[in-house]
Amino acid sequence: MNALYNKKILRLAASLPAYRRLDDPVISVTKTSRICGSRITIAVKIEDGEVADYSQEVKACALGQASSAIVAKNIKGKTWQDFAPVAEKVENLLKEEGPPPEGEWADFQVFLPARPHKSRHSAILLPFEALREAFAKARTGQ
Repeated sequence: MNALYNKKILRLAASLPAYRRLDDPVISVTKTSRICGSRITIAVKIEDGEVADYSQEVKACALGQASSAIVAKNIKGKTWQDFAPVAEKVENLLKEEGPPPEGEWADFQVFLPARPHKSRHSAILLPFEALREAFAKARTGQ
């Protein structure tokens, strides 16, 4: 378990921005892991298909917090077309032993030790599930 909850993971978890309420009408999505009980609520403002503002409240283990921190750091200015390949890479990293994302999303390599810990995958993937739903709501005008 020490490799799983390593210093990089703990550092990322500690960098998780505090939740802040967004002013304008936003899309709000809450996702809860049925496996571990981790929960994320995101508030996202999407303009012209692009994330204009983003906030999240995360009640999760260090893995869920670290994943959420990476997403929060990089999501502004992104479209679903930008984000979907990242989500797919992270899912493949965990489930199919694919390579981690590169560039600004390269921090997800810290989750390589989580591969054999399937019960932890859902906490890591919560921000992706929430954003997938938020982008879908934005596309359908909900």
